[in-house]
Amino acid sequence: MNNPCEERQLLVDADQRALNYFDGIAERPAFPSASAIAGLQAFERSLPDQGYPAGQVLQQLDELGSPATVASNGPRYFGFVIGATLPAAAAAERMVLAWDQCASSFDNSPVADCLERIAGRWVTELLGLPRDSAVGFGTSATACTLACLSAARRALLARNGWNFDEDGLNGAPTVQVVVSATCHVTVIKALRILGFGVKRLKIAATDAHGRIDPGQLPALDELSILCLQAGEVNTGEFDLFTALIPTAKVAGAWVHVDGAFGLWARASSSAHLAAGVELADSWTTDGHKWLNTPYDGAMAICRDADALASAMNSDAVYASASKDAQKNLNLEFSRRARGIPIWAALSSMGRDGLREMIDQHIRQAGQLADALRAAGYQVLNRVVLNQVLVRADSDEQTLAIRLAAQQSGLVWFGPTVWQGRPAFRLSISSWRTTDADIALLADLLLRLKRQFA
Repeated sequence: MNNPCEERQLLVDADQRALNYFDGIAERPAFPSASAIAGLQAFERSLPDQGYPAGQVLQQLDELGSPATVASNGPRYFGFVIGATLPAAAAAERMVLAWDQCASSFDNSPVADCLERIAGRWVTELLGLPRDSAVGFGTSATACTLACLSAARRALLARNGWNFDEDGLNGAPTVQVVVSATCHVTVIKALRILGFGVKRLKIAATDAHGRIDPGQLPALDELSILCLQAGEVNTGEFDLFTALIPTAKVAGAWVHVDGAFGLWARASSSAHLAAGVELADSWTTDGHKWLNTPYDGAMAICRDADALASAMNSDAVYASASKDAQKNLNLEFSRRARGIPIWAALSSMGRDGLREMIDQHIRQAGQLADALRAAGYQVLNRVVLNQVLVRADSDEQTLAIRLAAQQSGLVWFGPTVWQGRPAFRLSISSWRTTDADIALLADLLLRLKRQFA
């Protein structure tokens, strides 16, 4: 397509289709119907020798694709701690797409370099983390954990006289990793990719709330990485940072905190839940969860800025940059400016707006838990955050209710297993979710419990 008018019209058409999708968010089923999913078969065709007109491609994408989307951008999606997209963040994403920047360094994109530096500074301020920490904007908590743990191992080896970059791992001192018994799978994945070996991990026992028991913490030394959690995935609980981190520091260990969603409690009226988390060495958190920014966007935050910059450095003779350029703080060299929607979300909400949104979700989680207890459900966690962990009278009833709720199209939430038995997890994290949506969810679950009694 070389005609500017045709190109512009195509973008106008795309914007209109996107707006039509946006206008129907509140009425869209939380999960697509069987017929909508079956309609995806129309995409199954051979690659054409001659391409289709761009307008026809867009039409098919909308007419077949839009009905088969999960309405995670709506008010009644309660699965996986997936937030909707804040208006300012969605609009910023459209600008970023139009700019099409390779946001690796100042030379590639001065505006991306500027805004991501500011976003990083704001994030550390809001979360009460060391202000001179490095902040790399990556794709996910998985990728950012990979970056942080790479920096951790490299730094620990360097302190013990081993040059990881020159000598690799063959013959290197052994770095041990201690993780929680309820450690999130993304941390395990990052460790597995880094070659630590799942069988070689030291598993720390947890209490009834899924937190590491400080009295049963495995021994640590100067070649240890301790992985803690801010927001356990099922219960929303926080490890006891004020007890665990000082112990690790005395031993000379590196402490990493997985705070994919829970770290944002630090910006709320419930900041006390994460007291002491600022004492750690590195942290990961997502924007596309509780901050309600578009997929995908996450942050690797490292107290020792040089440790992260050295571990992730990707300077070349043709493309050198400052040590804190984004290409030197995360896995990607060629990357989109993921920090700009985060900047836009924080800029539009401000400190007060962010606190109000998080406080509202925590309040709504408490209200939902109270309603479900009154209806005879077992609420398995203390509901300190935005997670409500639920079980019905039996495993069979729990499964039946969850499936029926999913099939209703009114709401969606996913399954989990807690202490060896089925349960389901209700995550409240969308800025669009109102008290009326919480009431609808509670009423539905009440009806289903009676139905499957």
